[in-house]
Amino acid sequence: MNISKISEFFFKQSAINDSLLSCFAVKEANSSREFSEIKENLYRNSFQIDRDRIIHTNSFRRLKHKSQVFVAPIGDHYTTRLTHVIEVSQIGRTIARSLKLNEDLVEAASLGHDLGHTPFGHIGETVLNEILDDGFHHSKHSIKIINKLEKNGKGLNLTNFVIDAIERHSKGQGEFLNSKSVKGMTLEAQIVRISDALAYLSHDIQDAKRSGFIKSKNIKGDIREFFNMEASKRINEFVTDVIVNSWDCNGDKQTSKIPIIKMSKDFSVRLIALRNFMFENFYLPVSDSVQGKTASKIVSTLFDYYYNNFEKIPKESRFKLDLNDRATSISDYICGMTDQFAVREVEKISPGISKTLNLKKI
Repeated sequence: MNISKISEFFFKQSAINDSLLSCFAVKEANSSREFSEIKENLYRNSFQIDRDRIIHTNSFRRLKHKSQVFVAPIGDHYTTRLTHVIEVSQIGRTIARSLKLNEDLVEAASLGHDLGHTPFGHIGETVLNEILDDGFHHSKHSIKIINKLEKNGKGLNLTNFVIDAIERHSKGQGEFLNSKSVKGMTLEAQIVRISDALAYLSHDIQDAKRSGFIKSKNIKGDIREFFNMEASKRINEFVTDVIVNSWDCNGDKQTSKIPIIKMSKDFSVRLIALRNFMFENFYLPVSDSVQGKTASKIVSTLFDYYYNNFEKIPKESRFKLDLNDRATSISDYICGMTDQFAVREVEKISPGISKTLNLKKI
């Protein structure tokens, strides 16, 4: 059997698989790339290729040493950005397959949605957002990494649907489960968006409890049940509710309007309440903690140093930076750092600055 025959068989089978998807699903045949590519002798579809390009990037590898919530904690079981995106992918694929939507698209976007995170997570993001004239947001930076910074400045040339799902995955604090918030999004992009929230709420609760940062006895009201559940049960409860209440997305019934990925009213209310509770009692307090303030100081110190000593950025990193915009170039360089690398570099500049960084309980 030669490769051309294998490729022909693969795409015949892919066409059959696509025909079984929901009429609301994204079809691979409708995807496009900024730069056209040869499709001969392939045995992966476009979204599978996107997934593989993402996981082989340096940006993806660095996620293993980037904070989720806690800043550079000591311990083996806390959540990192890498374990987070893997969990998002698992949840997203489960929902997509159950609803006959494009699982390959969801997997690729899930694995790539946090490539643009700074060291120290949202703490580092907040610092750069305050410094840069045009602000900073990790989802936009993920797209910059994909389109420009990876592969020595060539970018990954991902498909339009994967890029869109990554760019639109982010959610502000408060209500985010309504038709207005997902207007114009594919169902697959909506799955990535909600899977992101389900994943981080569940594993962040585990980290909050394990560290003693939040005591279960202090939880009140409707969210107490979900907060005290085992992680696997909590995820199963929420994912099941999404699938049951989004069943019209599978295309089995005729409908005059495009459905959305949604939850029941009861679960939606409790999810938002749980998310708000975590913001008020975990995310914001961690950012305002001694460790959080130290992380902020590290990022701002690095930025100030490189702004005044631009030549200290390694030559191998400078080739892909925007030399006409020093502030953005420095931001791009800092964003590529892991927590550990940022600490090593800042200690050369300001010895002892990171001594209050670690939360050792977790």
